[in-house]
Amino acid sequence: QVQLVESGGGLVQPGGSLRLSCTASGFTFSSYAMKWYRQAPGKERELVATIFRTGGRTINADSVKGRFTISRDNAKNTVYLQMNSLKPEDTAVYYCHNSDFDIWGQGTQVTVSS
Repeated sequence: QVQLVESGGGLVQPGGSLRLSCTASGFTFSSYAMKWYRQAPGKERELVATIFRTGGRTINADSVKGRFTISRDNAKNTVYLQMNSLKPEDTAVYYCHNSDFDIWGQGTQVTVSS
């Protein structure tokens, strides 16, 4: 059974940091690209970042460039999203996604507020 489980969300003050984790099971994690999306209330789901099986990475959302970093640990079947200098507009539910299997995690809420 292929599955993605996110963790690491929470409430943080503006300017703070969080690291999200997404642990995969049921497939050969190292062979596939992984993505992070987010969805804010009343908005469409937005692609934030992509990391390829080679380790190459792209930040897809211009609004987070220079602040967010995607990484992976194939030994732990885990992809990470390091989020720094967080802003209130980063508030959203964050999801990891594997497009080859078209699977999504359950999402983790990130709230940036003072």
